[in-house]
Amino acid sequence: MPLDYYVWAIVNAERTVLVDTGFDEETARRRGRSIVRPVADGLGAIGISPDRVEHIVISHMHYDHAGNHELFPRARYHVQDAEMTYCTGRCMADTQVGGVFDAAAVTAMIHKVYAGRVQFHDGDEELAPGISLHKVGGHTRGMQIVRVATARGWVVLGSDTAHFYANLEPGRPFPILDNLPEYIEAQRTALRLASSPQHFIPGHDPLVLARYPGARAGLEGVARLDLAPRLPTTLT
Repeated sequence: MPLDYYVWAIVNAERTVLVDTGFDEETARRRGRSIVRPVADGLGAIGISPDRVEHIVISHMHYDHAGNHELFPRARYHVQDAEMTYCTGRCMADTQVGGVFDAAAVTAMIHKVYAGRVQFHDGDEELAPGISLHKVGGHTRGMQIVRVATARGWVVLGSDTAHFYANLEPGRPFPILDNLPEYIEAQRTALRLASSPQHFIPGHDPLVLARYPGARAGLEGVARLDLAPRLPTTLT
């Protein structure tokens, strides 16, 4: 199945919070991926200047969620304790596990730790009014999801608790995971936190762009999740 790669912006009058940071052109070249819209261009298209972003939630440290560090010189990063322990520990010596991480991105995050720019979390926590972080594990050791209050209800940015809507079907997990029972429970938690299954957003499904309206007229490939989906939103 084709994969789309998403960076989400949570925006209101008081603050802007990014969820994940994608990957850059050099990483795309090394891994045989195509960048349709660079992260800086996508943010600029909706009026967000990367160098002014102050808070970034990293759902997990896989290469496609935790790159582009130089874009955000003012940002404070929000990461689960367990995720940093995981991506700097013995599991990374296994190429089947460590190969999905990018050593340069992990090292960049370590430098940010020493610079005082990483806020660690251990479990569930409110980041700001209407925005909460929830540690679920499963896909990676410190996987976290984000629950957001919107005009249409509680939206859950599920990241890779399910790459696709189809992964929510029993017996169809995505094959990159740390712990299968935790992966299954993570999906149950995510769906419980969402106002309905239609409020759950998977990590890589191209159907997200098909189901949700664009951020504005003429801006293709940038979905707006606080509006009702324009297509039926059954899980598969």
